[in-house]
Amino acid sequence: MRMPIATLLLALSASLAAHAESPPMNARLFDAARQGNVAVIRQAIDTGAPLEARDDQGRTALLVATHANQVAAAQVLIEAGADVNAKDNIQDSPYLYAGARGLDDILRLTLAHGADLKSTNRYGGTALIPAAERGHVQTVQMLIDAGVDVNHLNRLHWTALLEAVILGDGGPRHVEIVRRLLAAGADPAIADKDGVTALEHARQRGYGEMVTLLER
Repeated sequence: MRMPIATLLLALSASLAAHAESPPMNARLFDAARQGNVAVIRQAIDTGAPLEARDDQGRTALLVATHANQVAAAQVLIEAGADVNAKDNIQDSPYLYAGARGLDDILRLTLAHGADLKSTNRYGGTALIPAAERGHVQTVQMLIDAGVDVNHLNRLHWTALLEAVILGDGGPRHVEIVRRLLAAGADPAIADKDGVTALEHARQRGYGEMVTLLER
């Protein structure tokens, strides 16, 4: 049965109005996520703002909140169903970014809501590898406890252990990370693409405490 012209025009008008309203609605959600404005986030969600809408960098509102370390905003979005594994244009997700940056409160939320432990960043690394490189001790432990593969190799052929030695500063935080990775089963025999092991890298850099741990 044919739809009357008046009804068709009314439906088309409603559709165009909804489409016109969508960008401002999305912008409001992104701004609220960045600023940690939980009340506005709830209102935007209640009025139909799509949780998985993207900005010009491919980021969802949850990733925007994660970048700003807005924990309460992230929690509201996650509990509303936002995807913790949704990646942006450079392959960061809320889970991966929180892990890499040591944003433990948000990381904990992502782990409790379906974080993909095998997910990798643009360098082919798990969240554990940049966390180890940047000296985030508690983050490293959290990811180990969650079950992230400690011997995963990224595109540079580096594990978290290799990266902690090669890109770390040899100080107490990186020494502790090496200790925890080894305790979790990190294999010190895995070499980089040039055949150099973590122990050899530690010796070359004069990282005595790491050398002692790795020699054991």
